Amino acid sequence: MNFNIIRKIGLPLFSALLCLGAALSFSSCDAVNDDLDPCPQGVRLRFIYDYNMEFANAFPSQVKDLTVLFYDEAGDYVCTREVDDPILADENYRMVVDLKPGKYSIIAYGGLYSSEASFSFVTPPASTKYRDIQVRMNSDELTSPKGQDLYPLFYGTIDVTIDEKDMNYREYTVPMMKDTNNLRIILQQIDGDPLDYKDFEFRITDNNTLFAYNNDIIPTTPVTYFPWAEGNASPGEMPEGGISQVCWAELSFSRLVTANRPMLIVTRRSDNLRIIEIPLENYLLLLRS
Repeated sequence: MNFNIIRKIGLPLFSALLCLGAALSFSSCDAVNDDLDPCPQGVRLRFIYDYNMEFANAFPSQVKDLTVLFYDEAGDYVCTREVDDPILADENYRMVVDLKPGKYSIIAYGGLYSSEASFSFVTPPASTKYRDIQVRMNSDELTSPKGQDLYPLFYGTIDVTIDEKDMNYREYTVPMMKDTNNLRIILQQIDGDPLDYKDFEFRITDNNTLFAYNNDIIPTTPVTYFPWAEGNASPGEMPEGGISQVCWAELSFSRLVTANRPMLIVTRRSDNLRIIEIPLENYLLLLRS
């Protein structure tokens, strides 16, 4: 049998000292009067996610929780801020954090704070140097015999500087990217004969479950992703008459990188014939406009 494939991807994967977040910002300070509070110093962070198909800021609608780590110039842990929905859904939300003068590296993750998270820190950030931060896929997603709809994971980083002469919070924007993907595969028989998803096995193989501090993939053990949803559907009446039935499968998986070789494989169960076996990353790059 001959098959057509339609591809579609949505992109666009302990104890901790919490930073003191200022509730108010001030436009100026009077340094002459010693009885006044010291000038506010730190950062006022805006988070955006426009690294997507629409190139529009989807952060308020897609990121449901936020974990932000602060490290000093020496790479030592300073503090953590954690925020969850609904405050993040406000386009005007800004994270205000008091920091002493100095240089800092900030790493932000969306999707680690939730109880539904599919990823977690390998070592608690409070006991980790900046360059030793690692995030990995949770074991239940790795060992499940059925595919999982991964809880979305977002990543962003920025370096900031706080000057002793600063009279207010410095404004910074943290760009976020999505590290999880969704792929829907549709199989259709060219001659119009109906297909049933139960007759096929869909899967993606890759080695992309462990992230470094800079969001690079650290090779570990290869993993196989199976569909989290499957089914049959009809696109309607065919030009030559009759109604065709197609089958589809939807898979959720971690970040794709060109250094790896993720494979999309579709096998016919009746004779174990691989009817599709393609390098997924290469094909998706061909679809990029």
